[in-house]
Amino acid sequence: MSRWKRLAACACCSLLLVLAGCGARHSADENYFLVSANIKVPYWEAAGAGFLRAAEQMKVKAQFVGPDNYDPQAQQQEFHRILGQKPTGILVSPANADLLKPEIDAAIAAGVPVITIDSDARDSKRLFFIGTNNYQAGLMGGKVAAERLKGRGSVVVFTMPGQTNLEERLRGYREAFASSQVKIDRIVDIKGDPRIAFDTATQIVGDKKSKIDGFVCLEALAGKEVANVVDRYKISGKLIMAMDTDSETLEWIRKGVIAATIAQKPYSMAAFGMRMLDSLYHDRLPSLQVDWAHDSFSPVPAFIDTGAMLIDKNNLEAFEAAQKSATQK
Repeated sequence: MSRWKRLAACACCSLLLVLAGCGARHSADENYFLVSANIKVPYWEAAGAGFLRAAEQMKVKAQFVGPDNYDPQAQQQEFHRILGQKPTGILVSPANADLLKPEIDAAIAAGVPVITIDSDARDSKRLFFIGTNNYQAGLMGGKVAAERLKGRGSVVVFTMPGQTNLEERLRGYREAFASSQVKIDRIVDIKGDPRIAFDTATQIVGDKKSKIDGFVCLEALAGKEVANVVDRYKISGKLIMAMDTDSETLEWIRKGVIAATIAQKPYSMAAFGMRMLDSLYHDRLPSLQVDWAHDSFSPVPAFIDTGAMLIDKNNLEAFEAAQKSATQK
């Protein structure tokens, strides 16, 4: 055998050993979960795809679970159920942080790593949070809204009180409005039901005495419903700020009905979260019970910001092209 053939054979053997080592890192017993509170909306379908794709690449079992419609109680029950299956790790987006805190703490006590994504549960013993800096996202949206309203006017906010990520976005909007004469007229709890946003917007635009200048939607469901109402009634001059990038929201931006939306990265949150859970299982922390968030020498971060960006007519086409390219890959 020539020298070059021997070198090639050695290289092949080394590669096989590396690949064998990679395969040996995982086992059929590993089972990871992503728990949401509304798994059928496009935002969470994207997160589920990222989670399951990462698990597939690592050849481990993973399940994306939760109620089909927004239901914090059902999410809490689902978390409790899967904890009984002795999961390897759990990603969760708490719809109600107070409701899920005992469940998260119970998982940590049982030695199951828990990471929150998209919406946090800061008072729980979760290890860390992966998601958007929601305060900054709200601040970004608020500055654009105040600019579009020329510094004055009244807006209605659509949200779901009690959900940490939405509360942080609202705080950002309030901060941005504080240096202007834009006021929040009322806050509407849509309770995870887009019909509430549609009906409320219908009442507002149908009231001739209404002095509402704009609508701020802090979650993905309300923006397109409000846009639909404004379009049906042929109302002009009403600002609509949306959240996230499902196809209907983007289409309303194209038509000029929605002024802008804030794009998050649910796929990235869940895919990276899956890899972090895997790392926490194979490279275990000394303890899950330590308050790592307040430890200056913590081996894990307190927060991983996956980023956000504003989408309006100016960059809509570029965003859609990038979105299509990423989907095709």
